[in-house]
Amino acid sequence: MNRRRFLSLSAAFACAPHLAVADVWSGRALGAECRVTLTGPRQETAAALARIPGILAGIEGHFSLFAPDSDLARLNATGNLDRPAAAVRALFDEADRAHALTGGLFDPTVQPLWQALATGRAPGPARALIGWHRVRRDAARITLAPGQQLTFNGIAQGSASDAVRADLASRGFTGALIDMGEIAALGGPFRIALEDPAAGPLGQLSVTGTALATSSPGALRLGKEAHILAPDGRRPLWSAVTIEADSAARADALSTAAVFMEAGALSRLKHAAGLHRITVVDRAGNLRSL
Repeated sequence: MNRRRFLSLSAAFACAPHLAVADVWSGRALGAECRVTLTGPRQETAAALARIPGILAGIEGHFSLFAPDSDLARLNATGNLDRPAAAVRALFDEADRAHALTGGLFDPTVQPLWQALATGRAPGPARALIGWHRVRRDAARITLAPGQQLTFNGIAQGSASDAVRADLASRGFTGALIDMGEIAALGGPFRIALEDPAAGPLGQLSVTGTALATSSPGALRLGKEAHILAPDGRRPLWSAVTIEADSAARADALSTAAVFMEAGALSRLKHAAGLHRITVVDRAGNLRSL
C-alpha cells in the first residue's frame, strides 16, 4: 500500500456503463502502484496506454530519489543542478506555491530529517538544514545550501498523474482515471473509495475532471515519528486529509502540509488555493468536509 495515500478506485465511471470495454494499464513508478483506465476506440486506447511507461520514465529521470542518475539524485549529491529541464523548473514553481500557501509547512528540504529518523540517527543536525527559502534557483542553475537535500515525494506522484492526464487529453480522450499514487480524472464522474489507516473504509467521493490526493501520517512510522514531517517539528493533527483540486500536483503538495493545519487554517487554504474540497479524518475516525 502506498505509504501516503489511502484512496482506492471503486466503481469508476459511476455513470458510464461502457467502462466494461475500457482498456487498463498498470505498472509501478515513483514508489507507487500505478493504474490508468481509459475509454475510447480500442486501437487508439492501446496506443495511448503504450505511451505511459515512457512518460513515467521521464518523470522518474527528473524526480526519483533512488535512481542515481536522476536530476534530483544528482542535485542532492552535489548541491547543484545546471540547466534544469522545464519539467524540473515547473515542479519547483509548484513547490514554491505550496510552500507559500501553507505558511512554509510544505517544505521539500525535510529529506535529511526523514533519513535521520529512518536510520535512528539524532535528528538535531538534520533539522538545522531545513529551509526551502535557502534553495537558490534560476533558469541556469539550482543550488542547495550546504548539507541540504530535497524530496519531492509529497508532490511528484501528483505531477505524474497530471502529466499522463494532459497527454491523454491532448490526444482527444475524454474519459480516463489516472492513479499514479495520486488520482487525476479526465471526465467522469468517478467514485473513489476513501479509507483511513486507523478507521478503515469511510465512504466514497465522486470526482469529474478533478484530482484527489490523500495524506495519512499514520500509514508509516519513523521510530516514534509520523512519516510526514513538518519543518518546524509540529505533530500531525489529522489521521488523514484528502484534497480535491484541479491539479493532482497541487492536491498532493497541499495534502502533505494540511495534516498539520487546524480546521480554520484549512478553510482559509481552500479559499486561497481555489480548492474544490478538503475532507479530514480526525483521530477518533470522524470524517468531515470543509
